[in-house]
Amino acid sequence: MPSHLSHGTSGAFRRFAGWLARGSVGHPMLEGVDYWEELRDSPSQAEICFAIFANVLELDERGEPVNEKHAERRAATWLYKYCTGELPPGEPDIEPWECELH
Repeated sequence: MPSHLSHGTSGAFRRFAGWLARGSVGHPMLEGVDYWEELRDSPSQAEICFAIFANVLELDERGEPVNEKHAERRAATWLYKYCTGELPPGEPDIEPWECELH
């Protein structure tokens, strides 16, 4: 029997994709940072952004997300660092496991 993402998890990915596409991911952390200009020239960076969101997202025993905003924040942290060369104030650096591509 095939496994599928729960409605909550597929919704989390849909919301994240929408936030990323609209330029509002991690709001207000990325306010004033035009990350689309950077991603346009290097689409593989968008892939890393999604990998961070997926790797950080935790699911409960029913497969429902429990830390969607934290996963979004970690992806936004990476985008901020990629675009500005520095971490947002008060944010820890991205761990290697967070940006692994599977």
